[in-house]
Amino acid sequence: MNKSVKYIALGGMIAALYVVLTYICNLLGLASGVIQVRFSEMLCVLPCFFPAAIPGLFVGCLLSNILTGCALWDVVFGSIATLIGALGTYAFRKNRFLAVIPPIAANTIIVPFVLRYVYGAPDAMWFLFLTVFAGEFISVGILGLILHAAMKKYGNHTWMK
Repeated sequence: MNKSVKYIALGGMIAALYVVLTYICNLLGLASGVIQVRFSEMLCVLPCFFPAAIPGLFVGCLLSNILTGCALWDVVFGSIATLIGALGTYAFRKNRFLAVIPPIAANTIIVPFVLRYVYGAPDAMWFLFLTVFAGEFISVGILGLILHAAMKKYGNHTWMK
């Protein structure tokens, strides 16, 4: 099979998985509390294994934000934060601990401004930075590292070559 077809197919599967996992979190009420945990954010470690995960994560986040009724600026800036994080993860793909820092940092820096200025969150900015960091640390720093370990041990990536 053509490598570009595999790339597009894998990116599409990752985007679809991101949307499904986001919906599950919404149904469980995990994506609407003070500390928001999206299982889909653990997929941010996938650029360590597949470059196709970069557009897949961006499109998945974009679709998730649209389909869950986020405000326009949340759709835009939340998706950009995920894209920045995915690019950073790819850049640090050789070290799994460094690879989780970019998505955590991008979301921790960008999302509080969205919460404050788009949704009018009355909380102090430092509190928003802290709560977004906590949610991202759980999603990417813990769940993402578990996924990374499983991919490293059990994932057969040779089909992409």
